[in-house]
Amino acid sequence: MLNYKIPKKWLVLVTVALISALLLAIASTATSIYLYGSISNHIKADAAIVLGAAVWGEEPSPVFRERINHAINLYKNGSVKTIIFTGGVGESHEPAEAIVGKNYAIAQQVKATDILTETQSRTTHQNLKNALEVAKAHQLTQFLIVSDPLHMKRAVLMARGLRMDAYSSPTPTTRYRSFSSQMEFLSRETYFYFVYLVFKI
Repeated sequence: MLNYKIPKKWLVLVTVALISALLLAIASTATSIYLYGSISNHIKADAAIVLGAAVWGEEPSPVFRERINHAINLYKNGSVKTIIFTGGVGESHEPAEAIVGKNYAIAQQVKATDILTETQSRTTHQNLKNALEVAKAHQLTQFLIVSDPLHMKRAVLMARGLRMDAYSSPTPTTRYRSFSSQMEFLSRETYFYFVYLVFKI
């Protein structure tokens, strides 16, 4: 019986090739996430779905405020007739993210009757899944997804996975302005993008 050993040089070359392919896949995915964030669909939809973010007591965090303000602008310029706020209670005993978003929007002259909420979700996928259930109960079928630019590609991919007629509407400004904060956010989004592709969660 032949005892054939693979040359060590070949193993090194195969290892280097696999690592190079992996790094290329990561880099190309990160680039596509970054570029996707600049795509904004200027269409009219039934509703804007605002993905949840942290709250500070009764007030939205700066990140969440950017999202809320963008949804309010979409509402006031007639791009949507309804705003769906998503997000439950975080680690503390603060109000649900969706409720904070709703209160903020009402203070900015958005009609309470044009606002819907879901207050149970803790993740992006849950945000979208729960928002879809709320939307179905009100016969809403087309959506603009509102979030930070670097969050958009994964969010829209998830929405399409839920068979939603959904389009990206990134915030025109972001709290992640410095190079280091953007790279940190981009790295995290790239990781979770691959996680979603594998586990669909």
